[in-house]
Amino acid sequence: HRVVFSYTVIMAEAHQAVAFQFTVTPEGIDLQLSHQALSEIYLSGVRSWKKRIIRVKNSVITGVYPASPSSWLFVVIAILATMYTRSDPSMGLIAKIQEHLPVSQSMSTQCQAVVSAVLFSTMLWLMLIFTMRLCLKQLLSYHRWMFEQHGKMSTTTKVWVALVRIFSGRKPLLYSYQGSLPNLPVPAVKDTVKKYLESVRPLMNDAEYERMTNLATEFESSLGNRLQWYLKLKSLWASNYVSDWWEEYVYLRGRNPIMVNSNYYGMDFLYVTPTPIQAARAGNFIHAFFLYRRKLNKEEIKPSRIPGTVIPLCAAQCERIFNTTRTPGEETDSVQHWQDSDYVAVYHKGRYFRLRVYQAGRLLSPREIEFQIQRILDDPSAPSKGEAKLGALTAGDRIPWAKARAKYFSTGINKRSLDCIERAAFFVTLDDEEQCIMEDDPEASLDRYAKSLLHGKCYDRWFDKSFSVVFYKNGKSGINAEHSWADAPVVAHVWEYTLATDSFQLGYNEEGHCKGEVDSSLPVPQKLNWEIPPECEEQISQSLVVAQALADDVQFHVFSFRTFGKGKIKKCRVSPDAFIQMALQLAYYRDRGTFCLTYEASMTRLFREGRTETVRSCTNESSAFVRALEGGETADVCRRLFRAASEKHQQLYRMAMTGAGIDRHLFCLYVVSKYLGVESPFLKEVLSEPWRLSTSQTSVQQVELFDLVNHPEFISCGGGFGPVADDGYGVSYNFIGENIMNFHISCKRSCTYTDPHKFGDQLRKALHDMLQLLSPNQKEPNKTEESRPELKKQQ
Repeated sequence: HRVVFSYTVIMAEAHQAVAFQFTVTPEGIDLQLSHQALSEIYLSGVRSWKKRIIRVKNSVITGVYPASPSSWLFVVIAILATMYTRSDPSMGLIAKIQEHLPVSQSMSTQCQAVVSAVLFSTMLWLMLIFTMRLCLKQLLSYHRWMFEQHGKMSTTTKVWVALVRIFSGRKPLLYSYQGSLPNLPVPAVKDTVKKYLESVRPLMNDAEYERMTNLATEFESSLGNRLQWYLKLKSLWASNYVSDWWEEYVYLRGRNPIMVNSNYYGMDFLYVTPTPIQAARAGNFIHAFFLYRRKLNKEEIKPSRIPGTVIPLCAAQCERIFNTTRTPGEETDSVQHWQDSDYVAVYHKGRYFRLRVYQAGRLLSPREIEFQIQRILDDPSAPSKGEAKLGALTAGDRIPWAKARAKYFSTGINKRSLDCIERAAFFVTLDDEEQCIMEDDPEASLDRYAKSLLHGKCYDRWFDKSFSVVFYKNGKSGINAEHSWADAPVVAHVWEYTLATDSFQLGYNEEGHCKGEVDSSLPVPQKLNWEIPPECEEQISQSLVVAQALADDVQFHVFSFRTFGKGKIKKCRVSPDAFIQMALQLAYYRDRGTFCLTYEASMTRLFREGRTETVRSCTNESSAFVRALEGGETADVCRRLFRAASEKHQQLYRMAMTGAGIDRHLFCLYVVSKYLGVESPFLKEVLSEPWRLSTSQTSVQQVELFDLVNHPEFISCGGGFGPVADDGYGVSYNFIGENIMNFHISCKRSCTYTDPHKFGDQLRKALHDMLQLLSPNQKEPNKTEESRPELKKQQ
């Protein structure tokens, strides 16, 4: 009798030789080895060790920044040179080190002196690095430059800019500035309370405002100082006194669906599709994403800076772009990140696949990835029982998903398949629908496109992954991102790189396929297997019902405003962002006949581990302007009030960026009060106020990647998100070039008095009216031309 045992380290579906096989016979053990599999193991190990070496090297370079490792040798040589000139720059310290140097008798006196000099040089070098880093940190804590009049730089700021350049070193890596970024300051309680009361004044009548003032005064004089003490203590200990609590309590502890409520999306090019072949588009995109990840791992991506300045922004959020997932828990979710992953998880028609993008230690070419994607598209196999709508678990409520995960996916084949999805570099959906802007109905088609990216069918995205990339049947693409691990600018950065690399670097051949050759011996993508019991299927169905109701309730209106853009706005000597925010206030007032608490997202990445802060765009000044314009005041009065409102907005935006905002401070005070078990009527009321107008601008960060002069059709419509309040609007906008503004408006169908198309019409009218106010000689824009832009032919 012969007993055969086999073990394989490569996919069973590939039908490749196993790594080793041994046969037990009466004569002994017959051992056979597969050279192909062993070679694969060896090359994978080499790749892994190369990455470790790169990480260690980058850690050293970042650790000594703004100096360089080679500067150590310069200091050592300089100290040794001074010793040979019989001078002692150490003032006797080298001799002291030599006296206490534990050396063997065989070491000569001269050699001991050299070793002591090297030790002294190293200590001196480290002290210089510490001093330079401390100086840079102090320089980056200076924010007065931001409040100076545009185009007029003070002497102090000019000197400061020169010093920042000197202390910033040369050729910084992605994380080089992390150790030099200042900590987020804790504002004074009295300042926060004062700014809060000012922000809610236009939203309350006299009686309501007096009541809130009394609550605020009582809080400031009693509990506020006690809570503030704990925050100051945390700010001394932690890198950022807000970010960890913000991630946990705002995102991870939320028990409602993250689909629509938290996740957001980004769109493809608006007027051009580089190829109509779904597999080819996926091939280029996936390859480009891994090129970006390679640059990320090597820290070759340039540190983000405030546009037009030398001021760096925190890059901490970049660490979790890839190989990251949000894991559900009954009380709180958690974010898990793995160092590396050589594959992506792919969904197509109810089946899940593991697609490896590395072969023998090299990244597959776009053509090879296209070949593998086409294999998945051509695979005729049916989904396993319960597999088709499995992704609905990630779209429904978090507690049922956490319980189902613990009960049905913690062991066996289900755990292995789930691990494969969660540990993947990112998630890919091969959608069987077509989405794009249609020439005959651009508005409705863009609305459908936005809804598809935000929630799809509610089961064909994996909403827990850091991001999912969607490829439609006609070659269009899009991205859906989970919000807890990072904010939109980080995802937008990688999305911009991928869009540009796909079209302008990788490209396609005449037939629309990816360029390059194919190795037909590539192992077939591995189909994941599942064993879903009936009880789990029931939970999947229940989660799908919850998710579907949420998806059906959300409405979108997406449009590209091409009548004018930031070019004309800047000619009016107005901040484009302030102009849009005032237009939103005017549109909402015309829509609802009142004002509302308005949220505009601002960043705090000037500080270490900074994320966002709120700009409360509805102010006394903005409401005065709107009332004057609607009340028929003269143009001169309206212009004066508009200038005051826009300047106030810019002031609030700068304060938010420089750590003087109010909402994150109030949030953290509330968290401390909960930890201490004390109730604050003031904080409770503040944190329960609904944001009926939630807005965000997503700027193009890598303008150099896109040539809008020679290729004006290669523009993206940006991205959007769902409404924050059930009776409010979510508005995302961005500026493309000098002449285009894109808007994404969302709201709930279940609210009878919100309508995204009606609000969009009010917003267009507000934009026209405000430009007419600021530029009286401006011609009336051609509205037909705006609503029906010339569409470029799909390539």
